[in-house]
Amino acid sequence: MIPIEYDIIIFKEDETYVAYCPELDISSCGNSIEHSKEMLKTAVRLFLEEAEKMGTLEEILEESKYKKDVSGRWLPPKLVATESVSIS
Repeated sequence: MIPIEYDIIIFKEDETYVAYCPELDISSCGNSIEHSKEMLKTAVRLFLEEAEKMGTLEEILEESKYKKDVSGRWLPPKLVATESVSIS
């Protein structure tokens, strides 16, 4: 598996915690923050393994604005800020 970094955004829906990776548009859930993070890690790993088998992984990462550093590690676009906004 290639080395990769990704961001995680976690929110709560009723009693379920949802972990979301915005760069790859992948999410998973669990009954705690840690559980949702572990489930997302599994989902990302499976996604990357399948894309690698299909030969589309580099194309997907490039389309997602990932950049490869000198060591070969894929780095995500930087998440700059998140905020809660309302419209009334």
